[in-house]
Amino acid sequence: MTTAPPIPPGTDAAAFMAALRRLKAWSGLSYRQLERRAERAGHTLPYSTAATMLGRDRLPRAELVAAFVAACGLRPDEAQAWLDARVTIACGGPDPTTPTRPGRRYRPSRWALAAATALAGALLAGASGAGAFTDDVEVDQTPTSLQLPHS
Repeated sequence: MTTAPPIPPGTDAAAFMAALRRLKAWSGLSYRQLERRAERAGHTLPYSTAATMLGRDRLPRAELVAAFVAACGLRPDEAQAWLDARVTIACGGPDPTTPTRPGRRYRPSRWALAAATALAGALLAGASGAGAFTDDVEVDQTPTSLQLPHS
């Protein structure tokens, strides 16, 4: 392991999985060796799970990524980069139209805010129409065998 480990792409699941396969090749470890090293690092990574994970192009769970990159021998900051890339992909990837700068927070567009407002309004209208916000007038007018005195 004299060369630098592969860098995780934050573009899509297939590219991420290809990079994980390159990371395994970079480590030079077998699946059983990865299982033992993950266990020593405090993770659970059965060799069959690792093999199955790398045979697919679907994004694995964060726990599997953490166990796998730890078993491959990455430093904590390098492992965190892999977990961050996984979260980026799982959340839909970076928005190519929005320039991003380090330390800058995400701000939703006007359309996203308008859609959220319209959805909230529709939900409130539906709940109101269903009688969720009515007073106890209906309860008072409902005939029952037990009538409570009104104050």
